[in-house]
Amino acid sequence: MYVMTIDQRGSSTDVDRVPGLLAELAGLSTAGRFERSVGDEVQGVVQRPDEVVDIALHALRSGRWYVGIGVGAVDLPLPASPREGSGPAFVAARVAVEKAKSGAAHVPIAVVSGGLRRGEAAPSPAGSAGSRACANAEAVLRLIGRLVQDRTAAQWKVVDVLRAVQHGHSGTHGTQKIAAQELGITEQSVSRALLRSGWQEEWAARPAAEMLLAFAHGVITGNDDARGQPTDRSADLDPTPSRHADPRTPDSMEGDR
Repeated sequence: MYVMTIDQRGSSTDVDRVPGLLAELAGLSTAGRFERSVGDEVQGVVQRPDEVVDIALHALRSGRWYVGIGVGAVDLPLPASPREGSGPAFVAARVAVEKAKSGAAHVPIAVVSGGLRRGEAAPSPAGSAGSRACANAEAVLRLIGRLVQDRTAAQWKVVDVLRAVQHGHSGTHGTQKIAAQELGITEQSVSRALLRSGWQEEWAARPAAEMLLAFAHGVITGNDDARGQPTDRSADLDPTPSRHADPRTPDSMEGDR
C-alpha cells in the first residue's frame, strides 16, 4: 500500500484549500479515499503506483502542497476512515511529509520506506534495500515534479487543452491542430509551448516513477503483484511534433516565454 500525506504550504497566511483538493483527488484514485487528517492536511491510502504519481504531480502543480508518500504494509482490515489507519506505511508517510518540508527540497515531495516494524531497532537488509528503492523513486518524482512546478500558466493552458482533446479523440494524429483551433493560436505555437513545458518528457518519465514505486513496495513488503506494472501512457501524448512547426516563426504565445 501507499499512504499519502499532503499538507498545505503557508496555511497560516492562506485560505483553507483542503476542500478543493479533496474534490480534485476524488477523481484521481479508483480505490483510495482521502480525508482531512489534521489542520490543513489530507491523508489517504492508495493501491496503485500510477495513481500515486498522478496525485503527487497534481498536488505539486499548484505549488501549494507538501507531498509525503509512505510505502509499505498497513494494518488490515483498513478502517472506513484513513485517519484511523495504522501500520508502517502510515508512520512512513508522516516522516515523508516532514522531510518534504525541509528547506533543501525545492520540489516538496518525499518517499519513505515503511519497512521498519515495531520492535526493530534498525532496518533489516530488506528494509535497507527498501529505503534505497524509495530514494530512487523520490529522485525521479522530484525531477518530474520540477517540470510540473516550473510550467507557466500559458504552457499549462496548452497542455490541458491538448490532453482534453486527446482523451476525446481516437488516436493522436492531428490533435495539436485541433488544440490550436480550440485555443485560437497556431500549430507552431502549440508545438513550441509543449516543447518548452517538458510535457513529453514528463509523460515519458511517469512509467519509470511508477515502476520504482512498485519495486520499492515489492522489496519492502515481499509482495510482487500485477498492480506494480507501469501503466501504458502512450495515449496521453503525441510524441510527434507538428510537421508544420517552424522554430523560426515568432511565438504568438507570449505568456510561455
